[in-house]
Amino acid sequence: QVQLVEFGGGLVQAGGSLRLSCAASGRTTSYYTLGWFRQAPGTEREFVAAINWNGGSTDYADSVKGRFTISRGNAKNTVYLQMNSLKPEDTAVYYCAADGAWAGSRGRYDYWGQGTQVTVSS
Repeated sequence: QVQLVEFGGGLVQAGGSLRLSCAASGRTTSYYTLGWFRQAPGTEREFVAAINWNGGSTDYADSVKGRFTISRGNAKNTVYLQMNSLKPEDTAVYYCAADGAWAGSRGRYDYWGQGTQVTVSS
């Protein structure tokens, strides 16, 4: 089993920044792809960004390219999402997810965290 816990959500004004963190534990999480998804009220969960086990490959949704950056900690079992130039439409619950293989936005993502709320005010 893999456990994922997200940190760092909150309220920020449009144009501001937030950094989300996700700690993965259990099994060999250092070798897992880690990704971020988000879900706004009344919408389906959507892919945001993903990073492979060694940080050599990343994938981003078009809506966040150039504004968000995904990275992994030195121990490889932590993933970060640096969010800059935030917009009200970025408001959502953000979820961390893990996948045993690399397929970017098309991965299976068998494991999920509980989510953290990000609210961007206009």
